[in-house]
Amino acid sequence: MGTFRLVLEYDGADFAGWQRQAPGTRAVQTVLEEALARIVGHPAVVVGASRTDAGVHAEGQVASTRLETALDAPTLRRALNATLPDDVAVRALGPVPDAFHALRDARSKLYCYAIWNGDGPSPLRARRFHYVPGRLDVGAMREAARGLVGRHDFASFQTRAAEWRAEAGEAGRERSTERTLTRLELRGEAGGELHLEVEGNGFLRHMVRTIVGTLVEVGRGRRSPRSLADVLAARSRLAAGPTAPALGLTLVRVGYAPPAGGGAAERLDPTRA
Repeated sequence: MGTFRLVLEYDGADFAGWQRQAPGTRAVQTVLEEALARIVGHPAVVVGASRTDAGVHAEGQVASTRLETALDAPTLRRALNATLPDDVAVRALGPVPDAFHALRDARSKLYCYAIWNGDGPSPLRARRFHYVPGRLDVGAMREAARGLVGRHDFASFQTRAAEWRAEAGEAGRERSTERTLTRLELRGEAGGELHLEVEGNGFLRHMVRTIVGTLVEVGRGRRSPRSLADVLAARSRLAAGPTAPALGLTLVRVGYAPPAGGGAAERLDPTRA
């Protein structure tokens, strides 16, 4: 029995999200566990670093699992990719210490949200970009984004907060809505492709997508860049903009603590195990 770490890429369009749900519901965790069970001959439980929502994609989702198998890592990876459906792939797989836990050990996550701001719909981008018609004020959006970098209470950018607090109460713990964003960068120009890169130590439910929806309102002139300070202070979901669609969001990378013996914090490279 050994512990393995996997780096996964998937198109989330036809999934109900990462997390295993009711029987018959197509989730990434479910199809991965079913594939592993067929290969190793026993039930497998997989833990993901991020519980991506329905429709959200991943380039570098990290997962961990304990398996009893005589297959080496390259052979297991090849077998998984031959068994998994076409919209999921294992980009890297390797053994790790038994103490490794993909979710608990994660220290940072990088997401990218894609917006198409062209002068008409783009069929080739329809599954991966949020189409926002009308030329956006990208400069104002960048100014507003700068005000969200750092440690803040992001309660205004969280959806289903009552449910979230109830889950914490049932588990006998308290949850804080404070999070630290180390990066919030908008790349691209108005009238074309825009990519918002968001990196932080953790995220509330739908936090990134609500940040996007609020920044789009700034870009449309419906809010001023400085108004986001008031949105943070309000600590109310009613103060922020709409939640942007899931299809534009991709989990790019998960970062972990430095390995034993020092060194920089690990940003998992999906090209290696």
